[in-house]
Amino acid sequence: MSVETADAVVIGAGHNGLVAANLLTDAGWSVLVLEATGEPGGAVRSAPLPVPGFSTDLCSAFFPLSAVSPAMKALELERHGLRWRHAPEVLAHIFPDDRCALLSRDLKRTQASVAAFAPEDADAWEAMFQQWQRIRDALVDSLLTPFPPVRAGARLLRSTGTAEALRLARMLMLPARRLGMEAFRGDGARLLLAGNALHADVGIDNAGSGVFGWLLAMLAQDVGFPVPEGGASEITAALVRRLASRGGRIECGRRVTGVLVANGRALGVRDHEGVLVRAGKAVLADVPAPTLYLDLVGAEQLPSRLVGDLEVFEWDSSTVKVDWALSGPVPWTAEEAREAGTLHLGADLNGLSRFSTDLVTGRIPRNPFLLLGQMTTADPARSPAGTASVWAYTHVPRGSCRSESALAHHVQRIEERIEKHAPGFTGLILDRLVHGPASLEQHDPSLVGGAINAGTTAIHQQLFLRPTPGLGRADTPIDRLFLASASAHPGGAVHGGPGSNAARAALARAGHAGALYSTTVKAAQRLVHGR
Repeated sequence: MSVETADAVVIGAGHNGLVAANLLTDAGWSVLVLEATGEPGGAVRSAPLPVPGFSTDLCSAFFPLSAVSPAMKALELERHGLRWRHAPEVLAHIFPDDRCALLSRDLKRTQASVAAFAPEDADAWEAMFQQWQRIRDALVDSLLTPFPPVRAGARLLRSTGTAEALRLARMLMLPARRLGMEAFRGDGARLLLAGNALHADVGIDNAGSGVFGWLLAMLAQDVGFPVPEGGASEITAALVRRLASRGGRIECGRRVTGVLVANGRALGVRDHEGVLVRAGKAVLADVPAPTLYLDLVGAEQLPSRLVGDLEVFEWDSSTVKVDWALSGPVPWTAEEAREAGTLHLGADLNGLSRFSTDLVTGRIPRNPFLLLGQMTTADPARSPAGTASVWAYTHVPRGSCRSESALAHHVQRIEERIEKHAPGFTGLILDRLVHGPASLEQHDPSLVGGAINAGTTAIHQQLFLRPTPGLGRADTPIDRLFLASASAHPGGAVHGGPGSNAARAALARAGHAGALYSTTVKAAQRLVHGR
């Protein structure tokens, strides 16, 4: 039987796996990335629509966290061909009655929009943004680095002082609805926060949902919601080009079926054809936590306490996404919506609460809350002149919309929702692609059941509780095996945090401090996992 060798094997060529591989090659390691599907990128990929000249992003489309992530910025992907584009306006939230709140990179335009709902909110929004500007770099570092963020946390404390830090901590724990009620007087600003909170899978009345709405709203005000020129695949292509320039290798269509473990240590992997790859220093896994632990490692190799924790691991909701090739721009009744790259559609605060309640109770929402992307508005290369490439997605309970008829019925609801606010929309449809939970998972096996965050973002599965109660780090109970996917802290979105954290943990384990590192981590693991 043939055996290949590399310093590190990375399982999965999603963006986190590629970030990790790049950092390891920067350190001089030989790296082999094994990807189960036919091409790299995972959820960061684009593809043509059935109508010639149209393209769409299959999953991720707007990338505000990429613009500020230390991991992504350090890779300097612009030197490898990546170019960013912006829509004229960042985001619009359309109310059920067709009023519209606008979030623009121009602070004065955002202020004018929220002031139309309550005059005092213009100053309140500016004050919130000024707070963000004071703490942005230290806060982002704190959120995206391994938990606990000792150095970044100290910088954050220095920039705020103890009293403000405590108030900030309280704010970050608030439900999005409560945060909006405390900070603003009008529904415009409140819905800009609440709608952004639902980019995660937690309801606006859940503790901790406010941080998602606040973070994305402030990023929108600060750096916008940029898109790669030519499609999301350009991020993947830049990561691949950078990796190749440093000698890293990617092999697609090569599914890993097992992690080789002996004496509590990861030695390498086995692929679907039985070929072994020996990893001299580390194995990093850009796959969901249950996939890594239960399918690739096996429960018999794991502490019983971890196996028990995985039994209650919670996935995020399933997703239904529709891509349209349109013969013209969407004819929004709300004029402010026409130049926005991203739209939140069709719900006020109570509507957002009902939508989340439906998901929690297992009901398919009758009035789905939509996140909609006008890709041609942001990047004219996405469709021929005078046309539009547009998508929308919404969440559904896990296990639903599996049949063709149920999926078609929900797509009809989605299109009716858009038609209500843009009369004539359906008459513009040249063709559509529909992606239900099953087809999303087929496209990317890490999107288990159509879950796009590799596990719920609810507070009980975040920080040191992600993916299970533990260290909040990339380390696993298996020595030299590291979790590099969105199942690990700091979670989903395209910021490269899990991949970066896993690579740095692998380097630390193999470095001069390796013995001390291993002893410290193993001691912590015994406390957490019981062995």
